[in-house]
Order: sequence, then C-alpha cells, then structure tokens
Amino acid sequence: MAEKSVVVTNIDSMLSLFGSYDENIKIIQRELGVDILSRGSDIRITGPDAAVERAYICVNGLLKVAERGENITEQQVRYFISMAGETDPDEIAGLSDGGICVTTSGKIIKPKTLGQKKYIDSISENTISFGIGPAGTGKTFLAVSMAVRAFKAHTVSKIILTRPAVEAGEKLGFLPGDLQNKVDPYLRPLYDALFEMLGPETFSRLQERGSIEVAPLAYMRGRTLDESFIILDEAQNTSPEQMKMFLTRLGFNSKMVITGDVTQIDLPNPRNSGLVEAIKVLKNVKDIGINHFTEKDVVRHRLVQDIVKAYEQYNSERSRRR
Repeated sequence: MAEKSVVVTNIDSMLSLFGSYDENIKIIQRELGVDILSRGSDIRITGPDAAVERAYICVNGLLKVAERGENITEQQVRYFISMAGETDPDEIAGLSDGGICVTTSGKIIKPKTLGQKKYIDSISENTISFGIGPAGTGKTFLAVSMAVRAFKAHTVSKIILTRPAVEAGEKLGFLPGDLQNKVDPYLRPLYDALFEMLGPETFSRLQERGSIEVAPLAYMRGRTLDESFIILDEAQNTSPEQMKMFLTRLGFNSKMVITGDVTQIDLPNPRNSGLVEAIKVLKNVKDIGINHFTEKDVVRHRLVQDIVKAYEQYNSERSRRR
C-alpha cells in the first residue's frame, strides 16, 4: 500500500475538484481502486502503488483546471484517468485555454481532448485535413466550428458542407418529396451543427445568399471551389472515384476537411471505400494532415466510449480467430 498527499491552497478549487456530493472523487476512487480523503487543506490518496500514482496525477491535473475557474465535468475526470501517466497533465489542463468560436447560446467551443486539439491544429496548419475515428469524437462538429470561425474572420467567403447520400440499411426511394427532400435527412447532422453555431435565422439568411451550401456529394462534380471552407462528412461511404473527384474540386484560398469512421462503412463492398484508399495514397503528401481519433477522444455519454471499446475488442478477437 502507498500513500500520497496533495496540498490545496484554494478551498474553491477543492470544492470544484470534489464536485457535487463528491461525485468527481468517487469516479477516481471507483475507476482506480484508491481511497481519497480530505483533511483540512490536504488530500490524501491511499491504495496500490501504481493506482495511487495515477490518482495523484489526476488530482493535480484537475486542480489546475479548477484553478482556471472551470467547472470540472465527468468527461474531464474520465479523460484525466485514461491519460494519467501517458502525457503531461498540464497539456490536458491547457485545453481550456482560448476557444474556436461561440455558439448562439454563449457556449465557447474548444477541444476537450488532446486528439481534438491536434485535429484543430491540423486544420489551421494544412490546406486539407482528414479526421478519422469513432462516433462521438467531435470530427464534424469541430470542423464546422473551424469553418464558421474562418467565415466570420473573412478568411473564406463560403462554407460548403457535403455528404455522400448512401443508405444505411434504408432506401432513399421510400422517403417522400423531391431529391432535396430525400437527401436532407442525410445532411441533418450538418444542419444541426450550423444551427448551433449561427442560429436558424442567420443560417437561413446566409444560405439564401449563397454563403452557406449544404448539398449531397453528387452536386460537387464539375466545380472549382475558390475561397471556400469545404467539409466532406461520412467520407467512408465515398467510392475511390468520388473521393478523387471531391479532392480535385479544391480551389485557391480554400480549405478542405474530410471526416469519417472506417468502422462504419455502408457501401455494398466496404473494401471500396474512398476514404480508406485516400489515407493510404495521401499519407506522405505535404500540406495534408491525417488525424486518427481513438475511443479516448469520445466526448459523448461515457457509454459511447465503452461501446466503441467493446466493438474494437470484438472485431480484434474475430480477426485473430480468422
């Protein structure tokens, strides 16, 4: 058994660290198998050597977040636990610095994991960036945030969002209306992100003016997209021909972001995914950033992270048996 102590000089930081009904500390205790008690200005951690060391790193890192005036969330606690001993906790605490943009409700959009921070930096530094990983890692949402920031800064004059209209076990033909009505459900996640950033009224006004375009991938053929921020979502469902077509739409003073999850390919033959081919073909091309997210970057409900991890283990075991 080992014991370590952390001295806290600010009572407000300690209260934020422990959380309502000590919920944050209970998560650390449950996940790492340690006991954590507060005695005056001291926080004492006892338990197995390795677990105490990880808990000590978590507590110190979370205190730095609290000292910045932030409310500590369950997602932050779990992320510190998952990364304890793997990276500098100051890096994680520093994720709260700055922000990408502000939503209509006043929420500051900022990366919540180091994987997301790397993704944001890649978009800033490269003309074309890929964001590849499981659901809930913020691939699309952060890309739309960066597009809105670039648009508001007048770095680009247009935002273009597109997805391939590929059925995930359902048929477009059964949906009512014309072609646009049929493809709108596939574009809904893009609309939702833009509504949150700009508000429905501003979005509608910019769309009518042609400053924002949300359209299926087929509408991109034959165009050259200058001074635009272009996002291709669900790119795992493109064919190699569609992916090449999209990438060659790039015009002057434009940026492209391509997002997708190679574990959720809805094509008849998953081996024909344009995204899978593109990351192999373009991996050594300058000014193209390829970013891979893991289950540690999932920022939705904690069960989403557990589900992603369970599927990865299942698929890995199935591959070994084969």
